[in-house]
Amino acid sequence: MTGQITAEKRRGRLKIFFGYVPGAGKTCAMLDAARAEQKEGAQVVAGYIETHDRAETADRLRGLELLPPLAISVDGAIVREFDLDHAIRRRPELILLDELAHINAPGVRHKRRYQDVEELLRAGINVYTTINIEHIESVTDVVASITGIPVPERIPDSVFDRADQVEFIDIAPGDFIERLQKGRICPDEQLKLKYGEIYQPQKLIALREIALRYTADQLNRIALQFGEGAGAAGFYTKEHILVCLSSAMSSKKVIRTAARMAEALHGEFTALYVETSRTKELTVRNKSELRENLRLAEQLGAQIATVYGEDVPGHIAEYAKTSRVSKIVLGRSQHKSRLPTGSNFVDKLTAAAPNIDIYIIPDHGTAAHPRIPLYARPPLLSLADTAKTLGILLVCTLIGLWFKVLGFSEANIITVYILGVLLDAMVTKGRLYSAVTSILSVLVFNYFFTEPYFSLKAYDSGYPVTFVVMLAASFITSTLTLRVKEQARESAQKAYRTEVLLETSRKLQQAKDTPAIINETALQMLKLLDRSIIIYEVEGDELSEPLVYPKAGSAVEAERDTLEAEREVAEWVLRNNKRAGASTDTFSMARCLYHAVRSGDTVFAVAGIVMEQEEPLEVFEKSLMIAMLGECALALEKDKLSEQQKESTLQIRQEQLRANLLRGISHDLRTPLTSISGNAGILIGNSMVLSEDQKQELYSDIYDDSMWLINLVENLLSITRIDNGAVHLNFQAELLEEVIAEALLHVNRNKEDHVIRVLLEDELLMARMDSRLIIQVIINLVDNAIKYTGSGSHITLTARQEAGFVVVEVADDGPGISAEAKAKVFEMFYTADNVRGDGRRGLGLGLALCKSIIHAHGGHFEVQDHAPQGTVFRFTLLAEEVNVHE
Repeated sequence: MTGQITAEKRRGRLKIFFGYVPGAGKTCAMLDAARAEQKEGAQVVAGYIETHDRAETADRLRGLELLPPLAISVDGAIVREFDLDHAIRRRPELILLDELAHINAPGVRHKRRYQDVEELLRAGINVYTTINIEHIESVTDVVASITGIPVPERIPDSVFDRADQVEFIDIAPGDFIERLQKGRICPDEQLKLKYGEIYQPQKLIALREIALRYTADQLNRIALQFGEGAGAAGFYTKEHILVCLSSAMSSKKVIRTAARMAEALHGEFTALYVETSRTKELTVRNKSELRENLRLAEQLGAQIATVYGEDVPGHIAEYAKTSRVSKIVLGRSQHKSRLPTGSNFVDKLTAAAPNIDIYIIPDHGTAAHPRIPLYARPPLLSLADTAKTLGILLVCTLIGLWFKVLGFSEANIITVYILGVLLDAMVTKGRLYSAVTSILSVLVFNYFFTEPYFSLKAYDSGYPVTFVVMLAASFITSTLTLRVKEQARESAQKAYRTEVLLETSRKLQQAKDTPAIINETALQMLKLLDRSIIIYEVEGDELSEPLVYPKAGSAVEAERDTLEAEREVAEWVLRNNKRAGASTDTFSMARCLYHAVRSGDTVFAVAGIVMEQEEPLEVFEKSLMIAMLGECALALEKDKLSEQQKESTLQIRQEQLRANLLRGISHDLRTPLTSISGNAGILIGNSMVLSEDQKQELYSDIYDDSMWLINLVENLLSITRIDNGAVHLNFQAELLEEVIAEALLHVNRNKEDHVIRVLLEDELLMARMDSRLIIQVIINLVDNAIKYTGSGSHITLTARQEAGFVVVEVADDGPGISAEAKAKVFEMFYTADNVRGDGRRGLGLGLALCKSIIHAHGGHFEVQDHAPQGTVFRFTLLAEEVNVHE
């Protein structure tokens, strides 16, 4: 069964010491709180503390255990960073980490310190840390507009929101300026002057107001989480904020604004990207900006959605209507229609979604450019397309000269050239050749078919109009043709990707077990992404050996040892249930991008996509891949639940058997035990009074009851050993005559009251068997016939050979078995309504044991009616030939 690993049950607690300005005393407050915890007996370790050469901070560090820093060489210089692995191995109750928004040096596992804190919390370690309002992602633009300095070190709002406790370290603006002037914040004079210019009284007041408001919002979220205040009444809102993404740098401000709006309205937050045909034409810088915007939206808690098509406003409006979006947030469009009556992007979106509020976020930066450039790279020239273009122009010219000889009008020749432009747009790539063909067609027509001939001059005053109309018709025709080609390509690509996803779902449903599910998922990912795939299955709490699925022409299989070195990344993904590797902020130097195949907190496998020198995944590819891994996780969870259900069913059956056995023992063993004890008591207390005949009768009753108990226990032990596979069968060729004779010697002592006959087709009839078990089968069948038929009944044992088998039958002429009883007679603990000759009720184990023994011999066991009355039990054994030479 597929193993799994779940998230830590106990998660560490995070306390943030929050301020609105550097130097407010956050680090000192954190150290004071840590000392108080230490006095209470907690194990406190200072992971990384930045003193900034402040004496009061250094004094508070004395007496605390300081974790040795991790020394990393960067461009020849030694940089000291927080040692995450050492901290996890040390595993203190509380660790202190200054500057939560710090960016780690290259070579550290995580790019940012808040990711180190997340891993510490998952390991069950409590963390104290510090941060300023300027480092909160959603308000960094607002703070930068006040201070005039953008801050690169930022944390997602979700990190701050998940804090268990936030302590606001306040300082009056006047007190801050006084401390700054006395050198208690910045001993360096140049830095002091810089701080004095940035943090002026009016700016400090504004920053303090923002920080207090943000702290109040966080406290309100905590109250709602614990059911206090307004949230206790089941607060719910239908607000749904949709932000539109693009590759523009200004999108970051739009995303942050939408995130603040969603937070303030307690609404859902979705980031939508419309992928068009021009997405692939984006420059490397634009693609990088787009990935950064998507990552920022994810960090701020947005659900990423992607649609594909050319009508961007229409697709946004359609998605908004389907997803019940209440507000759309987008950046200001700087592109206006060139036609007086034209409408811009916002007008089209407003017309398509008139009932949805649309918020336009202005941006005055020069880098803002939300619209995808029409031509992000120079058109590609190819010798084949050039030859096609020249060939089409030559053929059109030859046809035109032929039409001229035939006396056709110029309109017919113009149609030929327009047809040539249409054909060129169909057989060449890009817009360049269509545009060139349109212009050349006009020039060639002017040169060959207008007077004066073989000149670019035109005497007729109507020719310029003809040329303009011809050029316009050529451009329109080529543009429409290219658009149809592009739409066909997009439809085919979208249909292919959708088909892959549907095919994945179908194949996963048909997969029978965990290895088949993982194999199908890997093959489908390889088909979708055209990149080598590596799958680590989770067995218990560990990763199995990697399953490598290389793409065609890839050397990944040969580099298995190199990939094995990245096993550390896959194990981290398993432990932390988060993605890591290439194109992420964790283990960013890895060759592969690793995703957890998970359902909730349970990880079933780790999937790696080999990136190497290839470009990062496209937005649409990434969405489909995540959906595919989700389908795989559901299939693995279903398979796991199926295994658990089988185990539960088996346990239920065992419990039922145990209950039936106890019930049978409690009811059916009481009579023989009572009889034995009663008869023994009579013999002990009245031995001198009883006659010999009476004593013999009591002895016989005790013997019969004891033998009944012995047979019962033997049947129980035998059927248990056979069902568990604990019986070793000793197969040998045996004579049926000898086996039946031995069995009849051990049957019920009341056999003299019945007529028992043995009819053998051949005295040398032999079968392959374990004789001691077959003897037990015959004894049980004959005993049943004796017990359930009256005195004087006829019991016949026959044996004959049929089609390589020996058929053995035990028939009687008793009352028979009902049709209802025949269907259940081989079940354990089932007893028919037939009244036994001795009036004793059985446990229903004999026939179940017989069937198990015959099946273990590879034979067949059944019951039938015996004409004119009675019952026949029939079983088969493999026949053996007699060796006459022995």
